[in-house]
Amino acid sequence: MSGDMIHKTRGIVLHSVKYGETSLIAHVYTEAFGSQSYLLKGIRSPRSRMKPALFRPLALLEMVVYKSDKQTLQYVREVHLAIPYKSLDTDIRKSSIALFLTELIWKSIRMEESYPELFGYLWNTFPLLDSQEENLASFHLVFAVGLCRYLGFQPQQNRSDSRRFFQLREGSFQAVFHPGTECLDETESIWFSALMETQMDRFSTLVIPPGMRGKLLEKLLLYYRLHLPGFPEIRSHAILHTLLS
Repeated sequence: MSGDMIHKTRGIVLHSVKYGETSLIAHVYTEAFGSQSYLLKGIRSPRSRMKPALFRPLALLEMVVYKSDKQTLQYVREVHLAIPYKSLDTDIRKSSIALFLTELIWKSIRMEESYPELFGYLWNTFPLLDSQEENLASFHLVFAVGLCRYLGFQPQQNRSDSRRFFQLREGSFQAVFHPGTECLDETESIWFSALMETQMDRFSTLVIPPGMRGKLLEKLLLYYRLHLPGFPEIRSHAILHTLLS
């Protein structure tokens, strides 16, 4: 690694897998370089200065890393926990929402370049979830709609008396309702519009009926599939239907 450049960056852990007997590969969304994969040699051995718990999903880290354009796997020189969570790991509602958010981000963000606005959106979101105690049920919906903006397919807020039906493929409100999975009915469209207008730090003010939350989540995942080529199936959302209903 003698020819590699050393950089400081903040990072958000999205996913990690065991590698060999004592190592990990961690996939981290970084402020400086976008999505990066890090080989953490020997981190699972008793003598390691770094601990595997630092690389749990959604951990917010301060990192000193080596960066080489010639390698797929990068290396970490130093790492510290930037913002410890108080209840994200122990509150089953929050941990279930966090699991869904992690999977959504992991499967939708593949950018290997710096995107400070997106990084800031993610970095500020998870402490917000950690600190909130009430009205969590709409958090993941408001987040998913907000994330669309940074992924390049922000839904158009053009709802009016003459445009009352949100068309998922077009990403905008239309005058005519077309029956089928890609067009929201009038009630669904009203709530989808409310999601678009709710800022992340105001999510708890949006109280959506339980049955409608499930419908909106399914429509949102379809929206992602329509606008992100190759977007894979999300598996972690099913538990949210039970926990947040």
